[in-house]
Amino acid sequence: MITEKRIKDSDDLIRSMNELPNNFIYRGHADSSWKLESTLERTIGDKWSSELARKFEEHYLNLFKSKYHIYNGDEHGPKSKLAWLSVMQHYGAPTRLIDFTESPYVALYFALEAYNPPLKNDLAIYAIDYNSVMDESLAYISRRDSSFKKTRHEIIGKQDELFDDVVDRFSYEVVWITEPLELNARIDRQSGTFLISGDKEKRIEDLLASDMYKNVQIIKFIIPNTIYENIYALLRKMNINAKTIYGDLGGLAKSIKMDMQVHAI
Repeated sequence: MITEKRIKDSDDLIRSMNELPNNFIYRGHADSSWKLESTLERTIGDKWSSELARKFEEHYLNLFKSKYHIYNGDEHGPKSKLAWLSVMQHYGAPTRLIDFTESPYVALYFALEAYNPPLKNDLAIYAIDYNSVMDESLAYISRRDSSFKKTRHEIIGKQDELFDDVVDRFSYEVVWITEPLELNARIDRQSGTFLISGDKEKRIEDLLASDMYKNVQIIKFIIPNTIYENIYALLRKMNINAKTIYGDLGGLAKSIKMDMQVHAI
């Protein structure tokens, strides 16, 4: 269950981010009214159905794979389904992956990157207890398959293999948190990871609201738009900006855009 906490001011924001232990992951939204959903969920929208979600993923994943070599030449290709989905996500194709980061301040950056100051919307940061989610998900799989006895510590480094061979293969109705074994530079720079619905036909918020995760700490911090400039100043002092997040010319352009937005207020 998602618990909402309204942030009062900049001091409250920093205190709330810092007091959470290291086993939390974060995601920033430029508008607190936005739901926690994948780009695949947003793309299908009101027409969402389990059958359509399955068809969309299978069709467009196969399409991306078949044309990948045309645009990427003979360079190294993804080796697992999770890796293929992460490459699709990287280049903007809708997938069931939801970007998260281990850093609350990188999450704040992404909230600001998509922020439109004239709208004066409140922002939001989602914080999810990684350890508890994975413990509950692994326990669920063990209850369904008596031969599966792996713990959270035992799956480190086997994320791709387990996602392909267990979670996705049997469409377990669990929330899975992982990143591909072969990280790309951008995921690494952003301390990124992915939140995934193990069953491609289930929406992520529906799974998180199930009894299985009722004791998992999931917090949605609502951040007032009045401290937008304070957040920008905080991240600037921490050297968290598009140049460091992306490390390329696109990042430089994004950093200039964000600086313009702040000074245009």
